[in-house]
Amino acid sequence: MAIEAEDFINRSPGRPVEAALLLDQRQIISEAPAARPTLPAQFTHDPADAAPMPGITAIVPAYDEAESITETVLSLRAQTYPVAEIIVVDDCSTDDTAAVARRLGVTVLTPPKNTGSKAGAQNFAMPFVATEYCMAIDADTELAPDAVEKLVAALNPPGVAAVCGFVLPRYVRSVWERGRYIEYLFAFNFYKPIQDFLGRPLISSGCFSAYRTAILRSVGGWSTRTMAEDMDLTWTLYHRGHQVRFVGDALCYPIEPHDFNFLSKQLRRWSHGFVQNVRLHWREVVPQPYLRSILAVGYWDAIISSIAYLILIPLLMLIVHPVMAVAYVIDLPAVAIPVLVKAWQRREFGRALLSLPCFLIVRLVNSYFILCAVWSEYVLGKTLLVYEKGH
Repeated sequence: MAIEAEDFINRSPGRPVEAALLLDQRQIISEAPAARPTLPAQFTHDPADAAPMPGITAIVPAYDEAESITETVLSLRAQTYPVAEIIVVDDCSTDDTAAVARRLGVTVLTPPKNTGSKAGAQNFAMPFVATEYCMAIDADTELAPDAVEKLVAALNPPGVAAVCGFVLPRYVRSVWERGRYIEYLFAFNFYKPIQDFLGRPLISSGCFSAYRTAILRSVGGWSTRTMAEDMDLTWTLYHRGHQVRFVGDALCYPIEPHDFNFLSKQLRRWSHGFVQNVRLHWREVVPQPYLRSILAVGYWDAIISSIAYLILIPLLMLIVHPVMAVAYVIDLPAVAIPVLVKAWQRREFGRALLSLPCFLIVRLVNSYFILCAVWSEYVLGKTLLVYEKGH
């Protein structure tokens, strides 16, 4: 469906999403189902002692996703916890994204012009969310059948504003996909559980997270002021006194960059987004001990380690001895052990073992982009403002 929404164009990025509720919803040319589905009996309590389980709406921002959006929608339809409504925001795609989504029978919204970012597309859908919970899922991401059920269960306790799941690449074929596969196995099997134990997951992942709708609206939705809207939102929620949780058995499978061209776009966005958020939120982060410690470790790994990989180790190889190259793999056992244990549990041991060398390559590339972002944002004062897709 198309939306005539002049007020949206005039809205500034920082203004709360509630302002968008002024949009006249009668302007929708409806091609979505006439009525929103109700929860089946197995997801409701006895009316005598409890209210029905909360409804949840899926927001799917999409730009030129005609090839991937079908799998995303079908995986949402196959959930053990039914999704009340699926809203696809076709952000003025140049392909058949909107037509494909309409054929699948979901609600399709189209802004009057491209919003410029995933955050902008997601904010455009917020006035049309009528459920207690909502979730954001990328248009290239497929969910395990029980993923939504597990997120909703973690979102139910009072005080929890957002929950995120375990992310794994859908395809593991190229060097870059294999390197990302190891990164995710390590990060979501080692770092994320520790962060969740401390009550401070660093990011509620943008490709698949669920939120309390009222709280999300109260903080203004997803901000467009950085290139990492998921990190920005997570740290904003902490600053407002809310909780964020990680659910390790809620699985999702996005399509990751398969070549260096797309990987470079994604890493440029992520690296600049990280630096931008540190600069934006550091005053709020410092008073929070756990978040401060987690960020310190992350910053060390991102910057100091990058300097070592790209500058210090090559110098030692030239000045001292080529054998100093062993420093590139000295920490590999620390990465490999939790990765291979998790891979064994998933019956993917061979895939993980073969992918470990690719992780070393991707780590070097990551280092280059994070140092470029630090130099650009802090030294040159050039902030990245253009959102580029990573696949």
